[in-house]
Amino acid sequence: MTSIYDAVSLGGHNLHNRLVMAPMTRSRANADGTPGELAALYYAQRAGIGLIISEGTQPSEDGQGYLNTPGIYSDAHVNGWKHITEAVHGRGGRIFIQLMHAGRMSHPDNTPHHRQGVAPSAIDPDTQMFTAKGMQNIPVPRALTRVEIHTTIDDFALAAERAIEAGADGVEIHGANAYLIQQFLAASANARTDEYGGSVENRARFAIEIAKRIADKIGPLRTGIRLSPGTSMWGIDEGKDGPELYRYLIGELNKLQLAYVHIMHQGNEPLLADIRNLWQGKLILNRPGRPRENIGLDIATGLADLEAYGSLVLANPDFTERLKKNVPMNEPHREGFFGGTEKFYTDYPSLIQTAES
Repeated sequence: MTSIYDAVSLGGHNLHNRLVMAPMTRSRANADGTPGELAALYYAQRAGIGLIISEGTQPSEDGQGYLNTPGIYSDAHVNGWKHITEAVHGRGGRIFIQLMHAGRMSHPDNTPHHRQGVAPSAIDPDTQMFTAKGMQNIPVPRALTRVEIHTTIDDFALAAERAIEAGADGVEIHGANAYLIQQFLAASANARTDEYGGSVENRARFAIEIAKRIADKIGPLRTGIRLSPGTSMWGIDEGKDGPELYRYLIGELNKLQLAYVHIMHQGNEPLLADIRNLWQGKLILNRPGRPRENIGLDIATGLADLEAYGSLVLANPDFTERLKKNVPMNEPHREGFFGGTEKFYTDYPSLIQTAES
């Protein structure tokens, strides 16, 4: 029976175990999008996990949604990420940078150009976002033109190249959690009547074209994608044909032979089983709120090849060691999730530090 502690090959790399650090926004980058000075330590502390997937990283100015999130499209960004990748590799870890375009989930006050957010269609997400002035209503986005869609695909491809230049082992395309790619997938956010809207095939086109362009640029083994079938947050509704859409999308992605598909599971077990059968590559499964006693169960049953964890890894730099030794975990402190200093970022104690105190 396969264990979470067994080595696994992913993207041409031999990972020490089958545990994955899920991508988590931390909002501690500099104003220009360069990763903050503590980021290298933060990621290096967690290099004992099989694979680190970084926080969402914008591929362009239009891609930024939140305050102080990092970018990967300028020379300064590349230099900042080099410190991180070198620190992770120095401790024997592997890291993929997640490419995240927020789309309509953005506020002009949070971006360098202070422009209206973009989306497949000018449909209000009807929610608020935190800014330097506090919570504000997100403005109605501007619909992307066909030319701008192609430019956005170019932006993703360039960001992937820059991530590799920065020393990343690969990139993860963020196609989940109500951001731009999922906005194209969801009929509630996509009312287009051209080749990027309407049918299942058309709504999936943007995601497939991004994945293909990136795979062509940096290689399929350096390319993964994250999806969250059935997400209903922030006005996202994929409709009755949502399961059909994901079956089609997975089938098309399978042709590209990417490094992995990463599923944030929303509870549709038959669809998850279909994805497992349709996808012939490595499958990473993230079940938010999974109890500790179930860690490793999806790997043991063959449903997943790797399992991803978020806040527990955030709070436990030695997450893998604590699991192996069956000792208590540090509790995550939500007040330190977004923004701030080293508090609840790089100061969570390891077992060694706890024993010495």
